[in-house]
Amino acid sequence: MEVPKEQLGLRAVGSHCSLSEMDDFDLTRALDKPRLKIERKRSFDERSMSELSTGYSRHDLDMAHSPGSRSIVDTPLSYVRNSFEPHPMVAEAWEALRRSMVFFRGQPVGTIAAYDHASEEVLNYDQVFVRDFVPSALAFLMNGEPDIVKNFLLKTLQLQGWEKRVDRFKLGEGVMPASFKVLHDPVRKTDTIVADFGESAIGRVAPVDSGFWWIILLRAYTKSTGDLTLSETPECQKGIRLILSLCLSEGFDTFPTLLCADGCSMVDRRMGVYGYPIEIQALFFMALRCALSMLKPDEEGREFIERIVKRLHALSFHMRNYFWLDFQQLNDIYRYKTEEYSHTAVNKFNVMPDSIPDWVFDFMPLRGGYFVGNVSPARMDFRWFSLGNCVAILSSLATPDQSMAIMDLLEHRWEELVGEMPLKICYPCIESHEWRIVTGCDPKNTRWSYHNGGSWPVLLWMLTAACIKTGRPQIARRAIDLIESRLHRDCWPEYYDGKQGRYVGKQARKFQTWSIAGYLVAKMMLEDPSHIGMISLEEDKQMKPVIKRSASWTC
Repeated sequence: MEVPKEQLGLRAVGSHCSLSEMDDFDLTRALDKPRLKIERKRSFDERSMSELSTGYSRHDLDMAHSPGSRSIVDTPLSYVRNSFEPHPMVAEAWEALRRSMVFFRGQPVGTIAAYDHASEEVLNYDQVFVRDFVPSALAFLMNGEPDIVKNFLLKTLQLQGWEKRVDRFKLGEGVMPASFKVLHDPVRKTDTIVADFGESAIGRVAPVDSGFWWIILLRAYTKSTGDLTLSETPECQKGIRLILSLCLSEGFDTFPTLLCADGCSMVDRRMGVYGYPIEIQALFFMALRCALSMLKPDEEGREFIERIVKRLHALSFHMRNYFWLDFQQLNDIYRYKTEEYSHTAVNKFNVMPDSIPDWVFDFMPLRGGYFVGNVSPARMDFRWFSLGNCVAILSSLATPDQSMAIMDLLEHRWEELVGEMPLKICYPCIESHEWRIVTGCDPKNTRWSYHNGGSWPVLLWMLTAACIKTGRPQIARRAIDLIESRLHRDCWPEYYDGKQGRYVGKQARKFQTWSIAGYLVAKMMLEDPSHIGMISLEEDKQMKPVIKRSASWTC
C-alpha cells in the first residue's frame, strides 16, 4: 500500500474530515454542527499525581492541553517542554505507524495489523482489527490527528449494520466486526470493504471485545477533541444501544458477569479462558461506564441508563469480592469447606481447595493482589492476565486499595511478569499434559509462547496508564527502558517467547502495528500525564461496596 510521502512526516492535519464519499452512510448533515469546546478533566487521581516524586513538575501536571490541540509538532510537545531530546525510536515509530495506514476512497480509516514484507504468509495481518487499532487511535489523538479516528469509528459503525451470518446462523445486530479489509481495484478505481465478524476467524468465534473497544474509543475521541457532536448523533447513540442490548439481555445467568467462549478477545485461540474471563469482564465494566457518560437521557436512552446503573452495581460487587485474590483470601480458599448448601455458604462457588495450583502459593506476596483469570462454578483460574488487571485499574473496577495492590504485585514479581520484555500476557504458562488438554495441542501456544505466557510489547501502554493513575510512573519508565533496548532493533515484533521474554516469538510478525503504537502511546502519556484522561475513569463512590473480608494490602 503506497502512502504519500508528505504523510510520513509529522505534519499538522485538519481536525475535520469529510465522509461524504462513504457508501450508504451519509452523516455529513448530522455532523455539520459547530464543534463544542469543553474543558478536559483529568481522570487520574489528584492525590496520586501530587505524590509523584519522579520528575514531573507541578507545571507539567497542571498543564492539561485544550481540546483538539496538538501534543506533537516535529517532536512531541512534552519532549520540548521537558527540554531533552526524544529517543531515536520515536521518529522511527511514527514513520512505521504512518506506513501502516489504510485508506478508503482517499480517507484514512485505520491501520493494518502488521507491515511485514519479509513474511511469506500474509494471513489476516493486512486487515484493520478493531482491538489492534485502539493504541494507534490513541497515538493519533495524542498527536492532534483525530480525523483517522473519527473515520474509523464511523466506518465500523456502518459495518455493524450489515447482516452477519456464520453458515446459516445469523449473529446479533449489535456485533461489531473483528476486522475489515479495504480492497482497491486499480482498473475500475473503486474501493470496497470486506468485514470479518468471526466467520473467518480461528475457531469461528465472534469478537466480544470489539464492541467494548469501540465504545471506549468513542469516549476517548470525545474527551480528546471536545467534540460532542459525533457521540450524540442518532447513529452513534443507536450503535451504543445495540452493543449494550447484546450484553444486558436477561437469560439464565445468575451472575452479572458475561459468559463467553474461548477465543473471543485478544486471547483468540483455545486457552481455557471460556466462562467469565477477566479481560472481558473488565472491558465490559469500562464500556458500561463509558456508555453511561455518552448516552442521551431521551426516551430510548433512559431505559439503558437505568439498566447500566443496576448492572454496574452488581458487577462491581461481584468482581471485587469473588475475583479478587490476595494473601488472606488465598489462605481462606485453602481452608474452604465444600458442598455447602445455603445462603450462608462461604464457598459460594464450591471451589475445591485441592484445585489450587502449587505455583500460586509461592507467587502471592504478603502485600499485593490481583483479579484472577476466571471464576465459575467449581472452577477458579488462578492465572494472572495483564490486560484484565490493567483495565480494571483504568476503569476503577479495582478500588484504590486494590489498584495499589496490583502494582505492588507487579513490583514484587517483576522477573516473572515483566522479565526482559514487557509484558506477560498471562502467568504462568500451561505445559505438558495440561497444555494438551487445555489448548488441544496448539502448536502456536506452546509454553512461554504467544498467548501461553508470551510477552507482548503492546501491553506497555496499558501498564504505563495504570502506573500513572496509581502514582507509580517509575515502574513504567523501567518497562520503557526495556522496550527501548530491543524493540526497534528486533523490527517491532508482535510478541516475544521464553520465560523471561528474551526471544523474538517463533511466529511473531515484524513491524506489528500495535507494538509500535503501544510504545508511542506509553511515551506520550509518561511525558504528558494529562493524556490519561482519554482512557481512565475515576472511581464512582456510589458503586463502592463494603468488602468485609480481610485486605492484606493494608497490613
